[in-house]
Amino acid sequence: MAFLEISTLKKSFGANQVVKHFDLKVERGEFITLLGPSGCGKTTVLRMVAGFEMPTSGSISMDGKDVTALAPNQRNVGMVFQAYALFPNMTIAENIGFGLKIAKRPASEIAARVKQMLDMIKLPQIADRYPFQLSGGQQQRVALARAIAVQPKILLLDEPLSALDAKIRVSLRDEIRVLQQQLGITTLFVTHDQEEALSMSDRIVVMSEGRMEQVGTPFEIYNFPKTRFVSSFVGTLNFLTGKVVDAAAGRILVDGQEVITNRGLEGASNGDTRSLALRPEAVTLGQGGENRNTLHGKIELVSFLGSIVRIRVRFDKNLVTLDTFNTSSAKPPQMGEEVTVSFGHDDLQPLEEAVKVAA
Repeated sequence: MAFLEISTLKKSFGANQVVKHFDLKVERGEFITLLGPSGCGKTTVLRMVAGFEMPTSGSISMDGKDVTALAPNQRNVGMVFQAYALFPNMTIAENIGFGLKIAKRPASEIAARVKQMLDMIKLPQIADRYPFQLSGGQQQRVALARAIAVQPKILLLDEPLSALDAKIRVSLRDEIRVLQQQLGITTLFVTHDQEEALSMSDRIVVMSEGRMEQVGTPFEIYNFPKTRFVSSFVGTLNFLTGKVVDAAAGRILVDGQEVITNRGLEGASNGDTRSLALRPEAVTLGQGGENRNTLHGKIELVSFLGSIVRIRVRFDKNLVTLDTFNTSSAKPPQMGEEVTVSFGHDDLQPLEEAVKVAA
């Protein structure tokens, strides 16, 4: 049995179903990120795990115990909010020790744990300060320490970095991941930032409109997206549309030119129209070699961006964008020039859903 099991979870607010079906098993010590745009239901899932929202249906179990109907203070979870939620009238030491005080732990134990937490977040000197005297990054470290101080079974993080500037956000996300690995604490992290998700997670759950689109490692989510939504939301992507000529062999005609995918087209029939995903970094100018697809087209746009030159090549209805490095010894291609682009069979990812073609 997994450490955290979320089974057929659904949540409606009146007629609005914000979580339509959510199933997830999380192993002890895993760092799981719920990734998706605003309104996709990710925070609602987190709040149901915390006990702040009751599911319309479904169940949640932690460490073998069903906690679906338990109040938040009976679940032993730690939560860090986007807005820090520190008590302004308490010192930093009092904020960190608040949960332990509510649990009626001895004063000596609270003092020792607070010191340990301040050392852990590398801010031992701020115990007697108040939240308004700290920077945003320091306040978020304190909020993290307060959540961890009670030694929760699960740590829940609701977009904790979104209010910080870019440099602090990158630094703090690395610190959070290192702390999580050191403590071995099971963690659910909510974000709409794909870079955060890819850099921090053991696995990512991509969500859209209350549904789970795909679950996988960062490598799997980025390199092997299963749906058009995942492909477009995680990273930058080219989309090609083609007609299946041999589903078993993964052969597709794109504007009359044949390409081969990295695998057979499951669920497709010859004559179907399917979408293909292709990362820009996988495309190169020039004729391909063995196990490479080639497409012939015309350059539609050339953009000089300093260290790179961004090139858009059109075939007919389809087009791809690719980047090449800017070097003083090589002139960039010109608009209207006929060129060949190539990419590996493994780089071309067929998406699961068929394309609907108007009659």
